[in-house]
Amino acid sequence: MRTAIVVLARRRVHDHDRRPFARRLPAPPLPGGVNGDHAIVCSLPPKNYMCRPAGRAPVRTQRPPGAVWENSQGGKIECSNYRVLGERFAAGDPNERKKMRYRRLGDTDISISEVGFGVWTVSTGWWGEVDDERAVRLLRTAHERGINYFDTADTYGAGLGETLLADAGFTSGHMRDEIVISTKIGYDFYNHTARRGQQERPQDWSEGFIRFALEQSLKRLDTDYIDFLQLHNTKMDAIENDALFSLMEEFKAEGRIRAYGVALGPKIGWLEEGVKAMRERNVSGVQMIHNALEQDPGRGLIRAARETGTSLVVRVPHSSGMLEGKYDENTTFANNDHRRHRPKEWLLDGLKKVEQLSFLTESGERTIGQAALKFVLASPEVASTLPNIYDEAQLEEFASAPETPDLTGEELSRIEALYENNFGLEPAARR
Repeated sequence: MRTAIVVLARRRVHDHDRRPFARRLPAPPLPGGVNGDHAIVCSLPPKNYMCRPAGRAPVRTQRPPGAVWENSQGGKIECSNYRVLGERFAAGDPNERKKMRYRRLGDTDISISEVGFGVWTVSTGWWGEVDDERAVRLLRTAHERGINYFDTADTYGAGLGETLLADAGFTSGHMRDEIVISTKIGYDFYNHTARRGQQERPQDWSEGFIRFALEQSLKRLDTDYIDFLQLHNTKMDAIENDALFSLMEEFKAEGRIRAYGVALGPKIGWLEEGVKAMRERNVSGVQMIHNALEQDPGRGLIRAARETGTSLVVRVPHSSGMLEGKYDENTTFANNDHRRHRPKEWLLDGLKKVEQLSFLTESGERTIGQAALKFVLASPEVASTLPNIYDEAQLEEFASAPETPDLTGEELSRIEALYENNFGLEPAARR
């Protein structure tokens, strides 16, 4: 079904269900009507408007300011007082777009795409050179592909990860209602600019600094609110900080954020911190590392999320690229690639493990990269996944994952058995 969104010039569009749409065209003046099967019209101050489906008598109606109303009559719809903001195709139309699925974030009214976009890949330089123009194109393509959840942090590229979202147009006009922005704060990179390798900078959980950090993020994002604010790589001192979480509630009351949570890290782990946050703090979501090759402590965090009704956002679902299916024993990484520090044994052992997961792709209905995402999404507590997206081909593959068959109970059991037995390998050396 083709849906025409019709709105008076310079008036913000309020999509009737905030679903992302596939196609966005320029907004030319409406010369004689717009072709479509369904029209959604956003009115301006109270007055009579004339809309006439082609071949039918004019229909006169009156709506209050900002009201959204629908005209479901088929054929051409003529509204000479209006301007077409764009013709869009309703999400889920099999003839026009592929399907993205969405899940609710905790107990909020925020729906996020099962596959999100972690902005670190295009802003930090840890996966190669940073190219702002290419990054913006990739972000826009992700949105067109149905991805509405974009996860960044103030430290990514010293603020670049936030300004890129604004540069992509995600925080202006109707786009702001379609995009779910998640960012993270807590590291004081303002006063501690020097950093060796991936060494952590000092964190500051004081009210003064957190308020300052939030204001800076809002400015870089060019928005007046953040959908999901995460405290970045919280340790137990932050989780036990009553004043910090009272401040988060203040931010919600002030309308600066819609929801908040914690991101665990930087490395895999932090089970106690995550469980305590879910059980004792009013967090809507917790971000963690979890994948088929590294299932702990994710399994414990999933149990806690199930008990508390908390949502989980999973990063590194491909085990640092191992489950993307692109590595072989001769794979090397660039000098500025964070994976370069991994020992050779990590690569060789990982390849042996991935080989034993070949049953997930035997049907030809999914790639190993898509199967890795379906494994994580098999847990309903997981609201979204954040695969590392470097280019358009990878974006298409991962964004298509929700369309592929869910993993069966038998497949999930086989993965669990392999993991419990370390895939038949000797215990991995400490890394």
